[in-house]
Amino acid sequence: MATTPLIESVWVFHRTGQWCPGRRIGEVVAYDAQLLPEYHVAGRPTIDRSFLLLDQGIQLTRPVVFEGPVEGWWYVDLVEVELTEAGLVVHDLYVDILVPPGADRYHVLDLDELADALHQGQITAAQCATVLNRTQRFIDRHLRANEEGSVDPPHQFPPAGITVLESLPCFFEQSPSTDVQPGPGT
Repeated sequence: MATTPLIESVWVFHRTGQWCPGRRIGEVVAYDAQLLPEYHVAGRPTIDRSFLLLDQGIQLTRPVVFEGPVEGWWYVDLVEVELTEAGLVVHDLYVDILVPPGADRYHVLDLDELADALHQGQITAAQCATVLNRTQRFIDRHLRANEEGSVDPPHQFPPAGITVLESLPCFFEQSPSTDVQPGPGT
């Protein structure tokens, strides 16, 4: 008999400075962030849903502002997630990956930003090594094509763990009484 996964309400601090409502199932978190006004595109939604793969140090977003040739593409951030009393705080680790629909190819971005951060002392050599290892593991686990050699487990993109959370309605519209938004300074 299949059991319904336990869905926990969480708050995630987004790089835009806002606490965002989210839901967590095990090591996967989904959260909704309101776009800042300067990023609004006429006729497009103003809320992005992001997914955190906590055990992999990965954040995935299919930005609603992507138009034209990149519409529907996934934006993958390498991140560190800090657990605080108020919720989860996401720290960007510079390297990003763009993944088009079908995941038949991908683009690794911002390795120069990672190198600059290391050179300027913003991150340690150990943090840099962790980012590079996580990047390779993510590519191997989710993006390598079968013709590139054996991968265990076989690649799947987007990761299966986000399926249930992806189908939930907007978290701004669901505000159970247990959801108390963190205030400034929490």
